[in-house]
Amino acid sequence: MIIKLEKVQLQTRKSEEAIDITPRVQEIVKTSGVSSGIVNIMTMHTSSGMLVTEGIPCLEEDILTHLAHLCPEDRNYRHRRYLDFDGRLGFNADAHLKSVLGGIACSFPIENGKMVKGSRQTIYFMEYDGPLERTYTVQIMGE
Repeated sequence: MIIKLEKVQLQTRKSEEAIDITPRVQEIVKTSGVSSGIVNIMTMHTSSGMLVTEGIPCLEEDILTHLAHLCPEDRNYRHRRYLDFDGRLGFNADAHLKSVLGGIACSFPIENGKMVKGSRQTIYFMEYDGPLERTYTVQIMGE
């Protein structure tokens, strides 16, 4: 049994964006030595996420636009206050809510050393609170 965990650094460029990380994940799977198993991809942050959908720019924009309508930045959120437990002002409730709605992880099977996914499935790192340096993990388990 092989268990491998790789932490990948990512610099986001916009306050909100969808970044295709599929090629990087596929490369990590390919070089892992696992022939049959599973790969799990997870963001390390509570104001970002992981989404799997068709990889086309118009859909990327639609997702971000729809999430902005569901969780507008300018609402009177309870999180928008002084947080005495960490000495900071809470300001990004919308980003946390988007992360909750979209999720923080995704998984795919591995067969014959390759990630098994639909032909149009694309793995996106979703930035909801950038630009920031971010980390996501790719954990591979199998034989």
